[in-house]
Amino acid sequence: MSLTSIVNKLYFQPRRHELERYTHEGVAIQRKVLKYLIERGTNTEYGRNHLFSTIKSYKNFAQNIPVNTYEELKADIDRMRHGESNVLWPGQVKWYAKSSGTTNDKSKFIPITSEGLQHVHYQGGKDVVAYYLSNNPNSKLFSGKSLILGGSHSPNYNLPNSLVGDLSAILIENINPLANLKRVPSKQVALLSDFEIKRDRIAQETLTQNVTNLSGVPSWMLSVLVRVMELSGKKHLQEVWPNLEVFFHGGIAFTPYREQYEQLITKSDMHYMETYNASEGFFGIQDDPSDASMSLMLDYGVFYEFLPMDEFESENPNIVPLEGVEIGRNYAMLITTSCGLWRYQIGDTVRFTSINPYKFVITGRTKYFINAFGEELIMTTPNRDWKQLVRLREL
Repeated sequence: MSLTSIVNKLYFQPRRHELERYTHEGVAIQRKVLKYLIERGTNTEYGRNHLFSTIKSYKNFAQNIPVNTYEELKADIDRMRHGESNVLWPGQVKWYAKSSGTTNDKSKFIPITSEGLQHVHYQGGKDVVAYYLSNNPNSKLFSGKSLILGGSHSPNYNLPNSLVGDLSAILIENINPLANLKRVPSKQVALLSDFEIKRDRIAQETLTQNVTNLSGVPSWMLSVLVRVMELSGKKHLQEVWPNLEVFFHGGIAFTPYREQYEQLITKSDMHYMETYNASEGFFGIQDDPSDASMSLMLDYGVFYEFLPMDEFESENPNIVPLEGVEIGRNYAMLITTSCGLWRYQIGDTVRFTSINPYKFVITGRTKYFINAFGEELIMTTPNRDWKQLVRLREL
């Protein structure tokens, strides 16, 4: 039995069985998550100010806590970055993912708690593998190395052990040491801040490695792979890494890059698997390679709400939890997480393609979104602070 088969049987198959609960128990799972988040937040400053101790139902939750953008939470996050404890989440938060900014700020700094790191971000990465191995039982994923492309980080206000930077860098910095045995490049190279230098070093380090899988943002990964090809002098990537079998991608739409990847990697059994991960959390995984939709990840310490885009400008929109969503309708997604984000508008719009299990596609941003029929691009009025990036997915 191969190493991949052994690891899959001992670890990933049991988790895959747990994920099957999503099909019929999604609403119950989400209610449990909400209860947990409220209990953990009750004794924080935010929890006391919003009477968390009186919240007994979703209705109480929605009544007590306002919908927030980054602007509403920014002052609290700034205090946390300077070392204050028990503000939005229990204890002191030492990691902050630097994300693209709003119209008023150059950057956003998203808190990353220990719970969020383990039960949201790392769990998402593990479940990607669980789904992949379920769909590809003959995989040899662990026979070689994972090329994981990350960013960089720096000290946060010189506080001890406190970091600010790309989420990927925070993940690499805190990864289980055992995972480093199967990951390339080296940690020192992975966290370099100069991308041109990093790109060249990664290509040099991995050129002779047995790389079986890739993880990263399509645009940045493509740049690295092009450099690998330049150094190798080969025509196709499988000539460098013959056992390469899958690219786990996320962060931006893959569609604009697919053709370039297929020209670079011509082997017929190459797999591509999309994830919906962001600084704010890990939300979706493409669990079926024949379906562009992603499964909404329900037991990660993230509670979801959905604001219908046709009510986006309403003073009292009918925001609904998971059980209230309708197939084919565009929603702005709100999240409450174990990183201290309460009813937070992440800025993406989604459309559900299935219920039980809950599956969706990303349709754009709240400032620019595609209507339910995919026929036109709609722009909301410019009186709200949203990211300027437009992320459109092929419907």
